[in-house]
Amino acid sequence: MSFILKSVDTVESISPEDFKKNYLIPRKPLIIKGLTKSWPAREKWTTAYLKEIAGELEVPLYDNAKADPSKPINSAAAHMKFGDYLDLIKREPTELRIFFFNLFKHVPSLINDVVLPKDLMGGFIESMPAMFFGGSNSVTFLHYDIDLPHLFHTHFGGRKHIILFDNKWKERLYCIPNATYALEDYDVANPDFEKFPALKGVEGYEVFLEHGDTLFMPTGMWHWMKYLDGSFSLSLRAWDASPVRKVQSIFNLAIKGGLDSLLKMAFKAPYAEFREKLAIKRAEKALAKGSPRK
Repeated sequence: MSFILKSVDTVESISPEDFKKNYLIPRKPLIIKGLTKSWPAREKWTTAYLKEIAGELEVPLYDNAKADPSKPINSAAAHMKFGDYLDLIKREPTELRIFFFNLFKHVPSLINDVVLPKDLMGGFIESMPAMFFGGSNSVTFLHYDIDLPHLFHTHFGGRKHIILFDNKWKERLYCIPNATYALEDYDVANPDFEKFPALKGVEGYEVFLEHGDTLFMPTGMWHWMKYLDGSFSLSLRAWDASPVRKVQSIFNLAIKGGLDSLLKMAFKAPYAEFREKLAIKRAEKALAKGSPRK
């Protein structure tokens, strides 16, 4: 037995009533293929166009390497001009990717190319649209977003492989204590179930996004992503209506963000090794219980 991965429901469009009842309230993922049909970005946003309007920007780049315990999470591996990077991902495979890039801060007019899906739900954080770029072979490690938003993740210019897990499985996924990401020693797409037995039987979803597809990822959902082609994505973020969720978001930002980075920088490798051992211990304990904690 290995991961038990289901496909994600796919629709061309959906009414606000059906979306709320069947996906938003039960926190279930959904692919909406036609959400972007009215967006100018769907046809306008090519790598050539983005290079033309912002090619001279210098951007931080990230790779697939395991995080350095002496540095905060998401430390850059290199820097490059944005235009040169776009040429790179179209020319050849590379692990290098751009993470959580607010291109709109540099080119505000880009927001006119996007239509927020306010007919489906409210709470959108209009100041925080984020873009993600990757070459074929680049991977985003398994994690959930620290501030617990709902995400509408739209892909452009290629294909992307995504694996999702509900938050209830976090201990079985070897979640690092005091953090929102998993142990980086296993390949989510092809894990070693003998070495990491708690992964056996974990239930999730498998998604393949193509150009223009939008994936709704509910708050707290774990996600792993691999770019199959040099391409890019846009994430629109929206707050959950629950006051409890907002308190959890603030807690995560303060404790699992700020405090975690301080401890990593202060204690470096010993702290990282301690947390990894604890993640393994907790995963084994959760496996012995036989079912995930809600």
